[in-house]
Amino acid sequence: MFTTEERRTKITTFRAVPDQLDTLVSELSATDLTTAFIEGEWTVAQNIHHLADAHLNAYMRFKFILLEDRPPLKRYNQDDWAMTADSQQADISVSMQIIRGLHGRWSDLMQSLVDDNDVWARASKYPDSKDLSLDYLLNGYVNHSANHIEQIEKTLAARWVV
Repeated sequence: MFTTEERRTKITTFRAVPDQLDTLVSELSATDLTTAFIEGEWTVAQNIHHLADAHLNAYMRFKFILLEDRPPLKRYNQDDWAMTADSQQADISVSMQIIRGLHGRWSDLMQSLVDDNDVWARASKYPDSKDLSLDYLLNGYVNHSANHIEQIEKTLAARWVV
């Protein structure tokens, strides 16, 4: 369980993700976005589309846990989702809009709950896993964002190592 101040810091970090992404990708060409510069890793576009997909799923999980008593949560295969046509296209504008809007709305919701430790302890049983609390989701998706930002940075750095 996090303190109120730790939660505030994590929410502020989460809210800043769309700006960080925009700084990384706003000037990229279609080739930069869709070339797998690192074998076996996703392209920049796939990372952006994945963040939109994953964070939409996580937001829904957050709301289910917030509003229902230990709701069941469904798994999905992120690699399968990353291979769909919409996840491979160079046009990332809609996914960036989703990320920006979702992070803003979700951050506002989390900020409204920041002082209520009982709410943050609410949890759901995830298939074949431990309970997932709202604190766990906040921390997990702050880290998830950071991991994908790092992956995008590594992918972009690999452009010049050909």
